[in-house]
Amino acid sequence: MSMTGVQDRPVGDGALDGRPPADEAVPTNMTPTTEHAKHWAKVYRTGIASGTSSVLSTVTAFPLDSIKTRMQAYRYANFTDCVQHTYKSEGWRGFWRGALAPVFSVTAVRMTSFSIYQKAKYKYSAAIGKATGGDEPLIVVNRPGSIPTPATMLCFGAAGATAGSLITLLSCPFELTKLSAQISTLMAKSNTSSMDDPINVRQSYQQKGTFKMAKTIVAHRGFLGLYSGFSLHLLRDTIGTAIYFTTYESTKQLLVKVQGSDSPTSPLSVAMAGGFCGLASWACIYPIDTAKTHYQRNCLTRAKGQPVKMPRIQFFKLNQYRGLGVSMARSCVINTIFFSSFEFIKKRINALPDTIIEPVE
Repeated sequence: MSMTGVQDRPVGDGALDGRPPADEAVPTNMTPTTEHAKHWAKVYRTGIASGTSSVLSTVTAFPLDSIKTRMQAYRYANFTDCVQHTYKSEGWRGFWRGALAPVFSVTAVRMTSFSIYQKAKYKYSAAIGKATGGDEPLIVVNRPGSIPTPATMLCFGAAGATAGSLITLLSCPFELTKLSAQISTLMAKSNTSSMDDPINVRQSYQQKGTFKMAKTIVAHRGFLGLYSGFSLHLLRDTIGTAIYFTTYESTKQLLVKVQGSDSPTSPLSVAMAGGFCGLASWACIYPIDTAKTHYQRNCLTRAKGQPVKMPRIQFFKLNQYRGLGVSMARSCVINTIFFSSFEFIKKRINALPDTIIEPVE
């Protein structure tokens, strides 16, 4: 299913595509288990495609994510200096330290986020069409040769903001655990130590797996410690996801028009739009992410009950953009791989025959 395709609405959302007429008999020579598997694959194709693509893209680009976090949290001369320091102190494993949590968490977050987004954009599209008395934005998008309009961008932005804000409840603990694993060695080797920043707290995060890391955070900060920096995370993901989906959908629509393609999901337009949406969203929200990283790092070095000052978000201060280049490169790689795989898998699932007749309620 294309991100914007009304004609490709998920079967589970009540669309009629993919279903045989009610009076069409199911062939008796079909293997029940195989046919049911194909049927449910079509129903849940968004989750299957986003989950599979998320694992592939996350594992591929994780070293860039690790370098980005290190450059935000600590001072390095440049990208090369950070890479060399990480390799000398931690070896190749250091670049994938903490990767287990994102493989599971990012997959769960993306699957949930895309499901929320898909449902939300149809709701917003219907509401906008009703409010304006014109065509729904999703109908406009699927017209050959159409271009983005304020209504289509509002639809995608509102759906993206909805998905981003809701998913923060799930993603915040996982992202904090990932961050603590990525900078655990740097925290332990830090020369600064005080009553507010005890060395035993900083060193306690070393050599921990994902679940032990989460347990250590709870031991030092309590259960709510897993949600340290939640307000900054919520702000970042609400704004960032709105920009992300609006950019992806609108760029893909423009590229399809330029190519003169009849398909709203041509491989080139999907790959280019996927890469660009990551660049645009990170360029806009990076200072928020930097403030979040600083705050969460400081929370990790404090014991329970010790206050942590909330950092200011500074959009016009150069040092708030440390690691932006590597972050944008990482995002471009991840999203190019993700969306290319996502649309490819959905197309393959859509092509599967579905002979299961669902009962009419």
